[in-house]
Amino acid sequence: MTELNSKQRKILEKAAHDLQPVVIVGGAGVTEGVVQMVESSLVSHELIKVKFNEYKDEKKELTEELCSQCNALLVRIIGNVAILYREAEKPDDRKFNL
Repeated sequence: MTELNSKQRKILEKAAHDLQPVVIVGGAGVTEGVVQMVESSLVSHELIKVKFNEYKDEKKELTEELCSQCNALLVRIIGNVAILYREAEKPDDRKFNL
């Protein structure tokens, strides 16, 4: 999957509404540890939120960097929180039928 259409984006936004951020970008920025945390969270959850406590002005660029490193798709950035999605590799593990 390379891009999300508006219908898929709406489905994922609705599903992400009640989620808490699982990864927080702090003073150190997007480090290797943050990338690994995003990677492992995407494997187990498919849909995650990443909160920016620092680097709020660069959140769009940093989110794009995270997406490219983790092979994830950006659903939306709301405030200082980015919603990321990556489809599970095995069809049986997928939580969303997009």
